[in-house]
Amino acid sequence: MDAAFTAWVPLRRAQIHKTHREVIAERAARDHAALKPLPPTPYLVAERQLRHVGKDCLVAFDGNLYSVPARRVRARQLVEVRAMKSQVMLHAPLADAHGSTLLATHPRAIGRGACVVDESHWDGLPTGKNRRTTTADIPIQPRQERPRTEETGPLQALLNRAAATRIEVGRRPLSVYDELTGTRPFTTHRATKEPS
Repeated sequence: MDAAFTAWVPLRRAQIHKTHREVIAERAARDHAALKPLPPTPYLVAERQLRHVGKDCLVAFDGNLYSVPARRVRARQLVEVRAMKSQVMLHAPLADAHGSTLLATHPRAIGRGACVVDESHWDGLPTGKNRRTTTADIPIQPRQERPRTEETGPLQALLNRAAATRIEVGRRPLSVYDELTGTRPFTTHRATKEPS
């Protein structure tokens, strides 16, 4: 079998290829001369994906969470994840004032369910379970609570915070609307007819 293959190779290399219409041996010599040697450093394969930033400044990738700086992102913003074998780099879609898009670099988590966090990324966020992202360098001030009185409950407290509740609205009794529409409440008695 080896002898048959060795006898066939020179015949095949002398033929004209049906696609590029050149002698196979000449084309092979030209192709081999054009090939460059491999670079001394290995080629790093990076997986690139777009992901949304969560309200807690975490980005989900490959079943794990990675943090990004709160002062440079906002919730639901798209960031590019560039993942290599040993590390994960998170990039913003637009460059900052210094021309850099790199937001964070983390070691790649092994397995699933890990949370890789740099605590300095959460600077500027309120503490506790209700973290929110910001886009300004102004520290978030805690909300001033109004003292509760007996007549204000949780619903009134919510209404007091809304700007629409500060608009003064005219008030009138329901009987005015009854007069306008020609209807009367069901509980009123009909007037008796006057004799004619």
